[in-house]
Amino acid sequence: MKSPILATALSLSSLCPSLLAENVGPWDLDALKSNVPAIKWVRQDQPVHSLTYAGEKYQGHNTEVFAFYASPITIGEAKPGAKFPGVVLIHGGGGTAFADWVHLWAKRGYAAIAMDLNGSRPPDPEFDPKTGMAIGNGHRGTRTRLPNGGPAHGHPEKFDCVLTPDTSDDWPFHAAASVMRAHTLLRSFPEVDAEHTAVTGISWGGYTTCLVASLDDRFKAAVPVYGCGFLHEGESVQKPSIDKLDPEHRAKWVKEYDPGSLLPRCRVPIMFVNGTNDVHYVLDSYMKSYNAVPGEKHIRIQVKMPHGHPPGWAPQEIGLFIDSKCRGGKALPNPGTPVIKGDQVEVTCESATALKKAELNYTTDTGLRSKRAWKSTPATINGNTISAPKPPAKANTWFITVIDERDAMVSTPVKFSP
Repeated sequence: MKSPILATALSLSSLCPSLLAENVGPWDLDALKSNVPAIKWVRQDQPVHSLTYAGEKYQGHNTEVFAFYASPITIGEAKPGAKFPGVVLIHGGGGTAFADWVHLWAKRGYAAIAMDLNGSRPPDPEFDPKTGMAIGNGHRGTRTRLPNGGPAHGHPEKFDCVLTPDTSDDWPFHAAASVMRAHTLLRSFPEVDAEHTAVTGISWGGYTTCLVASLDDRFKAAVPVYGCGFLHEGESVQKPSIDKLDPEHRAKWVKEYDPGSLLPRCRVPIMFVNGTNDVHYVLDSYMKSYNAVPGEKHIRIQVKMPHGHPPGWAPQEIGLFIDSKCRGGKALPNPGTPVIKGDQVEVTCESATALKKAELNYTTDTGLRSKRAWKSTPATINGNTISAPKPPAKANTWFITVIDERDAMVSTPVKFSP
């Protein structure tokens, strides 16, 4: 027989699930979405401001997270009282909060926040006297460990963390929580249009973007660059660290912290951005991550895209996709799944802009994906139908890219042949 309290709780949850706290893995999502973290402004006398905000507890003590913030108001291109969409920016391994990245998004018309996920802070930004743009001191110079910072972003904190029952030691837990706290904080600022926010991250930041896009449904768009899930499979460079865990803890890490386990929850429109030869996030795992998303999804695969922070935020398609979800911008072309018909491969592409160019990209090489050579052949555009000669018989991996009149490139899903 159920207790009266349990019966009441079950009844309430059936009528209104939000009345009960939502917990996914170690995260209390209701608290992360509703509780605005305490904030301390470190510096507000430059176009890019500095701040710290409260993080999760780490080894029993309170923590703070360093972040840069900028908006069209802080950089002098809008007056107080205006509102802007918001964007959360997540650095990758070896990175930090990047003032130049924040400044770029403020110039684009967004209120932008970028946090450090290593329990540290970078040097204060400097500004180019000619352009006024922030110079990326986060790419060099000495970073300072915060007195009450969270866990570092080394492999022990990312993987071996699951060997203890204390979640507060787990870097993936802190990373996703710190991003969601930054999102809640950003939405609380009076100049931010709280209903139009997005998130993008690079490498390990792309990994974290996959996590938060699956946990935080307040975002209107998400763009993981390089980072993905299914890191325990294939040629992932993270796989050896996961495989070193005993079977019980390996399964625990995969269940709680591999994005492949969480992406089936993702309802945020998402655009995956990667290269064909990325050694950190391999194409097989990338496509499994893409396929795991049940809702709206897009993809941009670039032949031999370089791996790094500036290369990771350089593609204009990231901004165009986020603009289309947060500012009423024109959507990127949206190709379907290519189909082989006789000696041709065809795909239909929806597009609000004129299509300019298309190519079939393929590899016949075997061995490590990061070492394979790729070839590209022109495709023909006829209205909204794109066709190309069928990939060679020895082609084992192939896809079609489409470029519109803005020189914005998108891809079809990648196809694998035995």
